[in-house]
Amino acid sequence: MKLNELFHIYYPRTLIYSEMTPDDGGINFVSSQEKNNGVVGRVKREEGIKIYPAKCITVPLKGSVLMAHLQHEPCYVAHQIAVLVSKSPMSDTDKLCYVTYIRSNAYKYSYGRQADRTLGELELPDVHSINRFPVDVRPIKTANTAPSQPLCIDEWEDFSLGALMSEIYKAKAHNKDDLVVCNDAEHAIRYITRTGEDNGCELIVSGHNVDKDAFEAANAITIGDTTATCFYQNRPFIAGDHMVVLRADWLNEARALFILSILRKEQYKYSYGRAFLMDRIRETVLKLPIVRNADGSPHIDESCRFSAQGYEPDWTFMDNYIKSLPYGDRI
Repeated sequence: MKLNELFHIYYPRTLIYSEMTPDDGGINFVSSQEKNNGVVGRVKREEGIKIYPAKCITVPLKGSVLMAHLQHEPCYVAHQIAVLVSKSPMSDTDKLCYVTYIRSNAYKYSYGRQADRTLGELELPDVHSINRFPVDVRPIKTANTAPSQPLCIDEWEDFSLGALMSEIYKAKAHNKDDLVVCNDAEHAIRYITRTGEDNGCELIVSGHNVDKDAFEAANAITIGDTTATCFYQNRPFIAGDHMVVLRADWLNEARALFILSILRKEQYKYSYGRAFLMDRIRETVLKLPIVRNADGSPHIDESCRFSAQGYEPDWTFMDNYIKSLPYGDRI
């Protein structure tokens, strides 16, 4: 079936987020960004601007073309994003299936070829075909609503990655063509590459035909040196080409997530023309919260393990902050 047989398609008028009034308790504003379900923020409700209903599907026609999202709340929608409202009753599971099918067509489009004229012609399975494959969708719940402590960034200090990490090295590279895709969890291992998706995991492969000495232990940060993509690996893995591994005895998942959120701010500086090589990784400076004395003064580590000034990162704060975020209790 064609998409326009399954959905009513609406094309919102020109609406610009920066011209709206921010309001934490307001209406979701959906843009063409791919992250955060397309929601760039919440804005004040205004008369005369159409609010699209909850359970609609938004589909960017430029930018992150066809990166569709199911909106669970009423929303304002920016220009050049199509809004799909089902013509017949559909469950959330059905709609999420259609979101996936729509996204699977994204490879056909780019900035030179937008989807505004051809969206309705996309071929999709009918609802009965989808319902042949039952899916158990269980929403993830969290008891956390807000961080337990504020981020006082003005009180943070500088640390180089070279001083923070005990090991920074190039992982042994494996050629994808030499690997065998594996669905057997008992004998499978993750293949981590420079991809920016799925935590850097490009494939799940068999460990039988891989030298066991090349297996990388869990609890590491991986960085693709030509792309500056970085992730925390909580399971053993093998690596593709151009992968750098960072390790430290203080590292755990919560601390890695805290540091990665800061480290990813460096990514714009690097590309294939300027790689994130090991020397540059070591020299990268991050601002981090520090351990303080009861009177608020910085605690000084006389061994100067992490900085020449003797500042010590406040690992406990990082643990608590990450675990206090919404869904942090699911880590």
